[in-house]
Amino acid sequence: MSEEVRLEERVGKEGNHRGDASEVVSVGEWLITSLIMAIPIVNIVMVFVWAFGGGAKKSKANFFKAAIIMMIISIILSILLFSSLMSFFSEFSQGY
Repeated sequence: MSEEVRLEERVGKEGNHRGDASEVVSVGEWLITSLIMAIPIVNIVMVFVWAFGGGAKKSKANFFKAAIIMMIISIILSILLFSSLMSFFSEFSQGY
């Protein structure tokens, strides 16, 4: 068996190859990610880059895809709450 075939079998079994997109994200990477997320405007761009860019590890991409879904849900709920409160106060102020 050639050396390359043995290496591919070992990488397939272990799943820990450096270039593997399914590799676990390290604590240091999460710290750097948190620091980048603290920078205004850059954080919005990086959420989409990490979610859909293709270069991020699978767990990190899935996390940011879920974050985008939560942001969309939050925006929709905020709009609904704001419009219902404005409607309530509009009706309330017309009574007096």
